[in-house]
Amino acid sequence: MQHRKHDATARTSAHGENGTHRPQGGQDRTTAAKHGHARRRARAGDARRARHRALRRDVPATVGLLVDDRDFAAMRRYPTFVFDDHPDYLRHTEGLLKALSTQGGHTTVALFDPEEFAHYCRETGLDPDSSASRSRYTAEVASTGATIAYTGQPLDELVPLLVDRTARQTTWEYANALLGDLGTCSDCGEDAGRAAFDRASRLLIELLDGAGPGTHHLVCSVPAEKGQQLLAVLHTMRATEAPAVLDSAEAAEFATVLAVGIALESPGGVVLRTSAPEAPDRLHGWRLHGGRLVALTEAEVFSAYCTDADTGEPLSPEPGVEYRAGFAVGDPQP
Repeated sequence: MQHRKHDATARTSAHGENGTHRPQGGQDRTTAAKHGHARRRARAGDARRARHRALRRDVPATVGLLVDDRDFAAMRRYPTFVFDDHPDYLRHTEGLLKALSTQGGHTTVALFDPEEFAHYCRETGLDPDSSASRSRYTAEVASTGATIAYTGQPLDELVPLLVDRTARQTTWEYANALLGDLGTCSDCGEDAGRAAFDRASRLLIELLDGAGPGTHHLVCSVPAEKGQQLLAVLHTMRATEAPAVLDSAEAAEFATVLAVGIALESPGGVVLRTSAPEAPDRLHGWRLHGGRLVALTEAEVFSAYCTDADTGEPLSPEPGVEYRAGFAVGDPQP
């Protein structure tokens, strides 16, 4: 009797209460299969997420930024724009930029101009009170306008760079439009804008050649139409017995503004500041006259730098600076 009872117990342990097979001392096969399937699904999900993250790193992101209170206030008229405090908006934007940066992709920041956005929506028939419209406008600005790459810098460093880059882009576009409107020269048959740009490029090379080795800072200021003042700045370095190292975008902007002054025969000017180790800075100057750069005398350079432009009152000379006459560049004067 005891032997038969023991056999019945053994059969129950080996096959389970309902007769299904279950290995002794382990889980039944159904439970093990479920756990294995769950593990495979988890591994597959991890692989999909890894591929998604890898693909996301290849997709660039652009954030449109409202940099000042006036632009921010203009966007508050749209109910779908949910922010009501500019500092809070900036904190959230910086948090978004940091989050995008941690994903490993390339992120750029563009200036969001509410007036341009409204114009864009009218031209394209989009509803301005829509996040999708704001997104499309930001993408359009990123493809045609000025942007700054986000590399983790705080907004108080990024915003001035973005404003400056946008102003440079606007100046360059306006100057290009002025040159494009000049048409063909009636005397020589050449494209007048192209000819002026080529001449400005040659003058820029001569300025840098004459400046010699050192770190150079050039500024070109040209009055344009309707009271517009065009300003271009160029930074460059030149080692001894080597050509100057130029930023191609800055060089093109500088040459374009100078070309407008040449083509329109505007009364603008160029100043050059050169710094070198263990030597005082040197300041040179030129004025635009009849489409040419005319060198200023030493006294004229001193007067230009040491006179308050608003009041006409004299200013103290800057310590450690030598005021020098400009040197000859371009064609000989007639």
